[in-house]
Parts: sequence; C-alpha cells; structure tokens
Amino acid sequence: MPDVMIEVADLGIEFYRSRRRNLSLREMVLMGRNTAPKETFWALRHVNFTVGHGEAVGLVGSNGTGKSTLLKTIAGVLIPDEGHARVNEGVAPLIELTGGFLGELSARENIYLTAGLHGLSREQVDERFDDIVDFAGPQVREGLEMPFRHFSSGMQVRLGFAVITTLDEPIILVDEVLAVGDVAFKEKCYKRMEELLSQNKTLFLVSHSENDLRRFCTRGIYLRRGELVADGPMDAVLGQYRRESAGS
Repeated sequence: MPDVMIEVADLGIEFYRSRRRNLSLREMVLMGRNTAPKETFWALRHVNFTVGHGEAVGLVGSNGTGKSTLLKTIAGVLIPDEGHARVNEGVAPLIELTGGFLGELSARENIYLTAGLHGLSREQVDERFDDIVDFAGPQVREGLEMPFRHFSSGMQVRLGFAVITTLDEPIILVDEVLAVGDVAFKEKCYKRMEELLSQNKTLFLVSHSENDLRRFCTRGIYLRRGELVADGPMDAVLGQYRRESAGS
C-alpha cells in the first residue's frame, strides 16, 4: 500500500429522521416541550477502508445510501458519531463549490477570500488570477466587480470549480460536480481533472456516471444502505452494483 492519504475506521454517522426544531413561544405555552420526532437512523455504519497516495477511487451506490455523507465526513464538514475519518494531507473539496462564497462580495473578492481560506497567499492568488478567470469563462470576467449573488448558477459553479482546482492540495474530493454545465464546460472540467491526476494527486470521486468513474478511477467502493459492501477494481465494483440494482 502506498502512503495512506485517507483512513476511515469503523466510521458511523447517525442522523435524526426529522429536523429537530426549536420550540416556539406558542408551543412552550401550550405544550411545554418539543414534539418533533426523535427517531434516528445510521447514514453510515462500520465503514472501513484506506486510500493510498496517487489512488483514484470512485464511490458508487444508489441515492440515499451515504455517499455524500461519507465525502463530507472525509472533508471534515461532518463529525463522526463512531470511529474516525482522517486525511493526512490537505484537501481540495469539489463538493458544494459555491458554499464558501459570499453573495454580497464581488467575484474578484470571492476569489481572493476562498483561495486565501485554503492557504494561498495574496501573491499566489495574483499569479493564478488570470488562469482562474480564463477557466471560468468570459461571462465571469465581465462580471468580476459584480456581487456574486447576481451571477447565474452556472457562472457560480464555473468560478467555484476554477478556484478550487487551482489549489495545491494533494487530495481531491469530488461530488457530482462534473455533471454540471454545458458540454464545452464539462470537457474543460474533464481535462482539468486529468491534469490534476497526471500530477499524482489522490482522487475520491462520487458519481452516478459510469463513464466518469471509468475515465478517472481504477478502484471502486460500493455503499449499500450505509455499509461498505465491495471494494476492488472499478469495473468489478460497477458490475456488482449494476447486477444488484437490476435485481432490486
């Protein structure tokens, strides 16, 4: 096994089935307690695997089986209820691309803010600024001084992808972001991903696209109802997933 970049050990994440809400004043007077259901379920349970340096791993499974939850736990967005998920190097999270952008700030300001939060100095952002904007496209360049909230959703995603993929982090976490945008932009994203992988970066990809999984990943991990049921060559794992999906 190459140097371990991601270690997931006996991982468990427990959620409430309903969003627990704060009591309103009326509820406090009439009922005196929160009546929201308290039933829980395990989104992930007893998940174990490691990812080595330079590996490209694709995560497969049906909707609601815990794929995005696992990715967010690895990214540090969620805290496990059991076990742990550790990364031994920095992470570039292509998960919710525009989540860290502030709507009232301009696109230019958001580039510096987001890249800075991921560890780039102002001088480093200066050096990469034109490449970021060129990748995001001419509409983004024309709107650099515009508040980010006035961008279309497509423009927001373009800028988010351009910023995150310019980071120097050795681990890339990707959650379905390659499915967005028009055909030309998708191909730009594919080429950028291939450039990153050619630099021996470690990839952890969530996707429903078998073409994308085969294009970028050599190893597959299959989640079913929050449990890891297969870990092996990408083609073999996709075959098992397809057979079980057809029989369900």
